[in-house]
This record gives sequence, structure tokens and C-alpha cells, in this order.
Amino acid sequence: MTTPAEAAAFRVPVERLTLANGLRVVVSPEHSAPVVCVAVYYGVGMRLEPRGRTGFAHLFEHLMFQGSRQMAKMELVGLVQANGGLLNGSTRTDFTNYFEVMPSHTLELALWMEADRMRGPVITQTELDNQRDVVKNEIRVNVLNRPYGSFPWIDMQERAFTNWHNAHNGYGDMVDLDAASLADARAFFDAYYSPANAVLVVVGDAEPADVFAMARRYFEAIPAAPPPPRAEIDEPPQEAERRFTRVDPLAPTPALAVAYHTPPAATPEYYALGLLHQALAEGDDALLHAELVSKRGYASEVDGGINFLGHMHNAQTPLLWCVTLVHDSDVTADAILESFDEVIEGVRERGLNAEALARARTKARASLFGTIADQYIPGFGLADLLASFELFEGDASRVNDLDARFTAVTSELVASVARDYLRRENRVILELHAGAATEAAS
Repeated sequence: MTTPAEAAAFRVPVERLTLANGLRVVVSPEHSAPVVCVAVYYGVGMRLEPRGRTGFAHLFEHLMFQGSRQMAKMELVGLVQANGGLLNGSTRTDFTNYFEVMPSHTLELALWMEADRMRGPVITQTELDNQRDVVKNEIRVNVLNRPYGSFPWIDMQERAFTNWHNAHNGYGDMVDLDAASLADARAFFDAYYSPANAVLVVVGDAEPADVFAMARRYFEAIPAAPPPPRAEIDEPPQEAERRFTRVDPLAPTPALAVAYHTPPAATPEYYALGLLHQALAEGDDALLHAELVSKRGYASEVDGGINFLGHMHNAQTPLLWCVTLVHDSDVTADAILESFDEVIEGVRERGLNAEALARARTKARASLFGTIADQYIPGFGLADLLASFELFEGDASRVNDLDARFTAVTSELVASVARDYLRRENRVILELHAGAATEAAS
């Protein structure tokens, strides 16, 4: 007989297969609606790209939409949209992904298109030049010409990390983008876009046996290649607090970011920090919101998270737990930090009581279900989790351990992690000064 706890436990069906060429295939059937999400994740992201090719993973994401052996430029997009589907791609910290959400009767078409794209994009000098300009314009629009455009994600990573892979601006550097050649693009594809460096995930109205048969039909003949060498992303321990300032010429009001290096992923300590994040910075009932917003009125909200380009489950470590706020101009960063530290030190001294820990677990669980039940992109939230666990832990079915990992966190472990990781020696502070306000006042 199923107990109430078992009935409430988070669990999704997961079936896995590895093809002869090394491609990992993951299927999670769910038949409530005639829709499938097909996603392909490649094990190369912003910090895994080669040195001297800053922004190349992002550039290559764009190139993968410019046509393949059997599809003309943007034909894939047109086929998806003609069948009532939606699609996108993105470059994250540790992977680049491509996905389509389509009616389930078009599953075979989606798999054929992704297989054709995996066989190789058609990259000409014209397309490389065109997409390089697109990426450079994206950088101008989203970062250089936008208030807080690089804050905190680029600004903090450049200051908190010492390893080039973690610290460099993976969104794109104009000099490196301009230096990229057609030979570089082809070499990048050969190195990172092999089947053995990829995961294919299908979530939704599909039978695993059918998906595996189609995967063999369309993907298994793609030539095998060894996966690229693992990038060395380890960071040395930080021994002293580091503090920086930067002027944003477009920012109308100042901002503050405080970041702490996290424990290694997949450890009990990592999930304890995840619960500390929920208690300290997630929602209006969070301790930092209560102190800095409700009590002090320093800002209208407090933001925070682990992993600037996603959430705590879809990146490798090293990562940062970072808290940010855009604050009133008449409040100093030192005043905010004084109140901030009162909250942090209280948790370091006393941990979380049973009620606060239970509330943090509930919020973490709600966040997980919110990630999965994406109302705008059906199936993608779960596909993202499955691909991430397959890439980083070697087994997509470990997504079903998430409940247990959070449940196993004790009050004692939370207190220990707060003491060990929320130390001032383990943090980086970044003050962003409002250049636009200064210019207006002069």
C-alpha cells in the first residue's frame, strides 16, 4: 500500500539508452497532452570553450540555425512553426541546448531535424560574418547599452573567480569574436558537437521504445568521435574577503551584490546551501527581504540564486550563491552590509529552527515543481533537468533523488554549512555606482 509520503514524493519515469556512437538518449513519457519536447544538449558552454575564443560557444549556437546538409538556412525554424511548434536554443555555463516543442505526431520530424543538424551545419564565410555581427549586436543591446546589463552575472564572475574558464566573459568578447575564422568554426564543431558529447531528451507523449527506435534510425549512423578533454574548472579556496566597485554609466540608482562560493554540487552541503538560499533570499518571507526591504526600506526587493544562467540543478560547480539588490541612492553600501551581516551572522550562529527549515524545504519543492510545470514551454523544464543530470552526474534518473536530497538535510548540517560557507573570507562584494544619476546631478 502506498503511504502518503510515497504518494507525494517527486518521481518521473525515466528510461535511458546509449547508442553505439556514444549519444545518450533519455525519455520521460507523459501522456496527458499530445505534445512532445525534444531537446539536444551538447557538453560545451560558456566556461568550457577554448581559451582565446571567448564567446565562441555562444556564436556557434547561432551558427547551428543557419542550415545543415538537408535543410536550408532557417528551414528547421519554418518546419517547426508550420507544425504549430516552438523552438529555441541557448548557451549556458556548462552546455549549449536546442529544443522543439511540437505535436506528438511530429516527433519523428523533430528527431530527423536534430539528427541532420548534429551531422553538421553548413558554415560559410558569409554566414560566419553575419552571425558574428548578430552576436555582437546582441551584446550591445543586452549588456553594453543596457543599465545593469553585466550586473551581476558577468561583473561578479570576473571578480570572484581566478580560473580563466570561470572568470571570462563567455557571452562574447568583441576582439575574440572578430578573430574567429572559418577554420576555427569547423574545428569547434568537430571538437564539441560529437554524439558522445551530447544528450538527446524526449519528454511528453511518446513511448520510449518508439523513441529509441527512431534515435537508432536517425542518429546512430552519425560518426563517433571521442568527447573533448574536460576543461579544468577547479578554483582555489578564497582566503580573504574581496571588495570591488564599478561605475555603470547607464544605471539610474546604485546596486550591491554579495556572493559566496558554494560547496561542490551533488553533496549534502550543496543542498543545505540550497535550503539556506530559500530561507534567506527567496520570496517576501525570506530573512533578507524582511530585514532589508520590509524593515529597513533600503530596496524594493532582494534577488538571489545559485547559478546566474539557470538554477542550482543545471550547472557544475564551482558556482556562486549571489544576493543582489538595487537600492536607494541615499543609502550607503556599508549601511546595507551592516544589516545584511546581522541576518547572515544570526543564521551562522543559530542555523534554522525546525519551522524555518520545513518552510525552506517546501519552497525548494515548490520551486522544483514550478521549474517542471513551465506553462510557456511544455516539457522543457523537465527535459532540462534530465539532460543536466545525465551530463553532470551520468544518470538522468537521479532527478528522482531530489526530494530525498533535500529531505536528508538536517538542522545541524544547515548550521555547519552556514558557518563554513557564509564566512566573510569566502565572499566577494561588488558595489555598482550609478553613473546616470551622477551625470544628471552634475
